[in-house]
Amino acid sequence: MVPTLHDGDVVLAVPGLRPRDGAVALVRWPARPDQLSVKRLALRFPDDDDAADDAAAHWFAVGDAPTASTDSRTLGPAVALAVVTHRLWPRPGRLPRR
Repeated sequence: MVPTLHDGDVVLAVPGLRPRDGAVALVRWPARPDQLSVKRLALRFPDDDDAADDAAAHWFAVGDAPTASTDSRTLGPAVALAVVTHRLWPRPGRLPRR
């Protein structure tokens, strides 16, 4: 997620917030269920637009450095578990949306 986040940054991830396009989120890949990643939500898959449960929706999730990121282009759709709203350390502040 460089340049937005760097290895070792401590973030606040809030479960229950409605994920939106452009938000940074903690995601799980169905293709790799044991792996959690922090990625930017680029697009909600159209099949899920009418999903009653936002937690079940699938997203096209990408890193902010596309040439150096393993993301939905490789792993397929992701499930957003929580929305990352703030960096707590080392430079505290709200994360930007794109």
